[in-house]
Amino acid sequence: QVQLVESGGGSVHTGGSLELSCLGSGYSFSTYSMAWFRQAPGKEREGIAIYYGGGTTSVVSPLEGRFTVSRVNAKNTIYLRMKNLKPEDTGMYYCAADREADPERFTGVGTSFGGRRFGFWGRGTQVSVSS
Repeated sequence: QVQLVESGGGSVHTGGSLELSCLGSGYSFSTYSMAWFRQAPGKEREGIAIYYGGGTTSVVSPLEGRFTVSRVNAKNTIYLRMKNLKPEDTGMYYCAADREADPERFTGVGTSFGGRRFGFWGRGTQVSVSS
């Protein structure tokens, strides 16, 4: 079964950096798109970066230049490098795998982002940025 485990969150001051990791297992890791989402306190979860199965990447415009997504298939790991962090970046960060990673186990609609639908989620890692 698909399993995703995030790590790397923590508390930093404004201007600091963090690198989040997400280890995937239970599916053909390199084949499917994966994404990072975040949920700020009191707000809805939003997609912020995607690594497509074909190898291209995309980061939402407001975060371009500060956030970078990468993947090492040999390690079954996707990363989110964040720099120049701001208090508004505080929130829970989740990685997600395309629902097609295991269509027998996920038959729902999924969460739409970047033209893909994501159906598998990690438990998240907390990022806190203080001024």
